[in-house]
Amino acid sequence: MSQQKSASAMSMMFIVVGNMLGAGILALPVNLCATGFVPSIVATIFMWILMTYTAVIYSEQKSLTYNEHADLPTFFGQELGKSGKWVTIVANMIILYGVLVAYLTGVTTIIMSLQDSMPSPLVMFCYFLLVTGVTAFGMKIMERCNALMVIIMWVTFAVLLMLVFPEMKAERLAAVDWKYVPAGLPVLLMAFHFHNIIPTICRNLNHDRRKIRTAIIGGTTIGMVMNITWIAAVLGALPLDSSGDINLMTAFVKNQPATVPLDKLLQNPTFTYVGLIFALVALSTSFMANGAALMSFMRDLTQTYFNMHSKALVWCISFLPPLLVGLIYPDIFLIAINVVGGIGENVIFGILPGFIVWKYSPKGSIKKMVGIGLIVFFGMILMLELAQEAGMLHISPDVEYWTHHSG
Repeated sequence: MSQQKSASAMSMMFIVVGNMLGAGILALPVNLCATGFVPSIVATIFMWILMTYTAVIYSEQKSLTYNEHADLPTFFGQELGKSGKWVTIVANMIILYGVLVAYLTGVTTIIMSLQDSMPSPLVMFCYFLLVTGVTAFGMKIMERCNALMVIIMWVTFAVLLMLVFPEMKAERLAAVDWKYVPAGLPVLLMAFHFHNIIPTICRNLNHDRRKIRTAIIGGTTIGMVMNITWIAAVLGALPLDSSGDINLMTAFVKNQPATVPLDKLLQNPTFTYVGLIFALVALSTSFMANGAALMSFMRDLTQTYFNMHSKALVWCISFLPPLLVGLIYPDIFLIAINVVGGIGENVIFGILPGFIVWKYSPKGSIKKMVGIGLIVFFGMILMLELAQEAGMLHISPDVEYWTHHSG
């Protein structure tokens, strides 16, 4: 195979930003509303540091990044044995299938809130054909599309902020309640999710470590700044609760992105359409990046374990299952986000990198302690999410208190 010309760090940075800013940025202010502005910002910065660090860990694993057909299951099979391989396979399927389901249902919900002439399944199917078609053309075309879409996202994001800033009130940013921070951690994990595309980034940058770190750190930093700015704008503009339905609690109960109550508050056609463009672009860029990672993942599975080399098969098993789930369960948007962030991403992008750091660090070193810290921290989030999904721990819909089920 001929040597590819190295992509630029800037183009890969666009890919990172596009992959990160999907459903997470739309859900963050709603999921973090009860904790208040300062705890939300502290939690966001802390998660940015951890997820950027685990991304750098992945980028330095040669057995993962140099093998064109190797993805996460192959890597962790070599590092942690068969158990590590199959845990990774299951977790990665939860992540990649889950995020595509979230994007399909999220886009459909947004479009359906603005029109009723087309039925929901048709809207979802048309969007599915468009975005999977672009993804299937390959990385080079996707780079160009993502760069343009990220620029559009920045412009629309800036317009949204200019429209929202006049509605902000300082007293709404003064509320603080740290005990609700855990409720937003799964969504924060998803908001910084891009690790699946790290092998692709490394190969496209010809394994230039300086370029790779520039793309990863630069991309996550841009994403972090946008997330924080959006959280501040939404928490400052919308009340936590009120007598009507223009508040964050109602959005939380109805599983709505923050743009829905903001649209009701502003009643501005410019905000309506710019908000629609921003949401569609944010979800679509992330869909394409994750879709490419899913195809790479499935290609690894089919070639390694079934000796099959059909591109059509890879496309079908990558994209048809999320479409079917989305058509059957069109209101699964926030559920998919929490399962992806709280379970799948905890395992692959938190706990397992912690094991890698722990395994290769000298005994008694600070780095070995950091590895243990990663395992414990992300493991606690995993246990919290599993307890919630099992009904053992429940965050009430109005986020007024934590309740434990006794039976």
